[in-house]
Amino acid sequence: MIVVTGATGNVGRPLTQALAEAGEQVTAVSRRAADVPAGVRHVVADLSEPASLAPVWEGAKALFLLLSGDLHAPGARPADIIGQAAAGGVRRVVLLSSQGVATRPLGPSRVAMRAVEDALRESGLDWAVLRPGGFASNALAWAESVRTDGTVAAPFGDVGVPVVDPVDIAEVAAACLLDDRHTGQVFELTGPEVITPRRQAETIAAALGSPVRFHELTREQAREGMTRWVPAELADDTLDIIAAPTPAESRISPDVERVLGRAPHPFDHWVARNLAAFR
Repeated sequence: MIVVTGATGNVGRPLTQALAEAGEQVTAVSRRAADVPAGVRHVVADLSEPASLAPVWEGAKALFLLLSGDLHAPGARPADIIGQAAAGGVRRVVLLSSQGVATRPLGPSRVAMRAVEDALRESGLDWAVLRPGGFASNALAWAESVRTDGTVAAPFGDVGVPVVDPVDIAEVAAACLLDDRHTGQVFELTGPEVITPRRQAETIAAALGSPVRFHELTREQAREGMTRWVPAELADDTLDIIAAPTPAESRISPDVERVLGRAPHPFDHWVARNLAAFR
């Protein structure tokens, strides 16, 4: 049995589907009731409430660990989940970490994530760590404004990073869960091209066949919006990266292709697959 946390999200959903299609027994974990693929066991649990996780470990051999935003907050103890999983019989963990652990190691949210990585390395379990950069799916934050008034609002409109398709992350995660060759490795996951928010808006407009106006936010405006959904420390760390990415954060990583044997999907591929959200 493979446990997938965050199973209804942009990474967890395609990962759950891929594992089920590969014939694996899967337990999908989410905070709320949700539809899952046929044959997949669903458990409602909250990673920030350890007692709720007890049913998750029944028969589990491997875990995909995706930490929700509140587990990055001060006082949270996300590394404890690894100990719980090991005590429950899990022998392999694939952790969804962040590129910033390596490129911005002193950022508050990165320090916390590095502690989780270290706990995993010291656990005695088989492990792999995935460090994606920015997600292509972050563009879904613009879906409502595109639908209602044809506008994308974002900071740092002409500063780009190589955003990664969550499906690529999911497929790499599946490979790491199923193939011993990836044990003990850290994979940096990016898309195949550096793309700016302004260019992302143009790509969405081209796919829709209708104009999309780009409106540049100040850092303060962007932070105000982000902190409605994520802890302030995580918002600040993210804004630091997208304001002035380092050469390492602008680099196109070969790791998706190294694991999957194909190039990562470009942003326009992600848009085509998710176009309905913007109509």
